[in-house]
Amino acid sequence: MLINFFLTLRKYKVPVTIRELMDLIEALKVRVVYANVDDFYLLSRTCMCKDEKHYDKFDRAFSAYFKGLEDLHGLLESLIPDEWLRHEFEKSLSPEELAQIESLGGLEKLIEAFKEAKEEAERKEAEKGKEGKEGEEGEGDQPGKKGPNGPGKGKKKKAKKAWDQRQYKNLDDSVELGTRNIKMALRRLRKFARTGKDEELDMDGTIRSTAHNGGMLDIRMRPERKNTVKVLLFLDIGGSMDAHVKVCEELFSATRTEFKHLEFFYFHNFIYESVWKDNRRRMAERMPTFEVLNKYAHDYKVVFVGDATMAPYEITHAGGSVEHWNEEPGAAWMERFMRTYDKVVWINPTPQETWEYSTSVGMTQELVGGQMFPLTIRGLEEGMGALSK
Repeated sequence: MLINFFLTLRKYKVPVTIRELMDLIEALKVRVVYANVDDFYLLSRTCMCKDEKHYDKFDRAFSAYFKGLEDLHGLLESLIPDEWLRHEFEKSLSPEELAQIESLGGLEKLIEAFKEAKEEAERKEAEKGKEGKEGEEGEGDQPGKKGPNGPGKGKKKKAKKAWDQRQYKNLDDSVELGTRNIKMALRRLRKFARTGKDEELDMDGTIRSTAHNGGMLDIRMRPERKNTVKVLLFLDIGGSMDAHVKVCEELFSATRTEFKHLEFFYFHNFIYESVWKDNRRRMAERMPTFEVLNKYAHDYKVVFVGDATMAPYEITHAGGSVEHWNEEPGAAWMERFMRTYDKVVWINPTPQETWEYSTSVGMTQELVGGQMFPLTIRGLEEGMGALSK
């Protein structure tokens, strides 16, 4: 039952399991929904999708599998044996009603009569629609005028199916990001601790203390849990990064909101002996990279954001920088970061499938121990997961 639907979901990369399929079957057995495709859509999505980022893939799979189906009669006929349907139907009838059905020629004759009545109703509806269309072609469409058959009737429109509206497309884990989605992904990197004033009710502590006091209420308070993760964010700016300004702005905005202990700096192409905080004064107000390494402890999580697209000598050679003379190659500075901090990742806004065509991207990926991730929802989740291990 529903095996083909299950396999279609798998084909569209919805991570469904047998457990979720069984849950859906159980819900259908107790008739949570019955003979209504819209209700079935909501039920099956609830049972089969455990993360809203898969809604779009689920909608595409549902549309492909149930294409052209307006109700679940066809599905039910193919899934449920006629014998079982007959038995269930007859159980709901009284002896008098069963006798009346027999007098009409039996259940088969009754079903046939229903089908004929339905076909007749559909035929009349089609004729009415045709007349309405003819009225539209006359003067009935003009304001204040009537056609020969009276006021023109608009063509009957059908509401778009819920699964074809594709409302959750931006939550797919392979698309470019918005600020809200970035925040959701960044929340993978959390380490909570209770610090500060006692401002939150400690329910468990209150219950224990009240019990020890023989039932006399003893309210206990505790500090609120806060995310104590500390992050160093380094953002590549200018040059080829101009094409990625919007998504980097969204990432920057989200990190400022999500991480209370955040320090950020700018660099160009690769990390060298200095960084800066204000791009308008980047030549006049620079901070030595050694100062960053000495000021911020090793428990900081380090995130570099850049396309890593440059000439290889900018990484490997002294004097490789395109803006100034660097006494030491960028690779040497990256090695210092790797020795100082336990967790370092590089977030790359370019599509991952293009990385293999750039020598500098491969070199950068090797320098950060393979911890380079694309700037997508999945990439950010994996990057934050790597930092939180």
